[in-house]
Amino acid sequence: MFRRRSASADTDSAVAESASPEATEATQPKGYTPKKGVPTPKRKESQQDLRRPLNAPQTRKEAYRAYRDRLERERGRDARRSGAPKGQERYYRRQDYGDARAFARNYVDSRRSVSEFFLPFSIVIIALLFINNPLFQIGVAYILWPLMMVSIIFEAIMTGRAIKRRASEYFPEDPTLKGIGWYVAMRQLQFRRLRLPKPEVKVGDDPTPRHAAR
Repeated sequence: MFRRRSASADTDSAVAESASPEATEATQPKGYTPKKGVPTPKRKESQQDLRRPLNAPQTRKEAYRAYRDRLERERGRDARRSGAPKGQERYYRRQDYGDARAFARNYVDSRRSVSEFFLPFSIVIIALLFINNPLFQIGVAYILWPLMMVSIIFEAIMTGRAIKRRASEYFPEDPTLKGIGWYVAMRQLQFRRLRLPKPEVKVGDDPTPRHAAR
């Protein structure tokens, strides 16, 4: 009889010792004070399990796959929201989405500009500076080069203003109107074949949106 009681008591004590302090404290009523001698868990240790995700990737490969899937979902959602043409989403960055930005790209791609020849002009000017003629070098460095830079800046300002004014009329509520001038200036500096997203209109086409042309 006494042996059975002692065995039962030993089992109960082992179960009580194996229980975690957090679980024990959770079952106690409000205002319960733990016994002395039991170490209080640190706040960082107690919150570590709560902050840990339930399905955390175990390997680097799984983490990369999860990141890639999340990125694809975000791109697809933004593309559907902005009405991006099918097959072109892979060329889109976050700043490329929006109806106003699409109109700005079509406006730039439908015209020839001085800015798109900036890189060839720069190479030619650098080559001309190697000509062993001081007077000619002065003319290139102080006349031709500043003239080219002023032309590009002037064209960027005028084109940016024109696009912002027209885009505000067509898409007054579009949040991508902010910064559209800089967006246009950067696209003009690129070769037409190297522009991303790829041009959807030809030179000379009308970039006016369909709903505004009616």
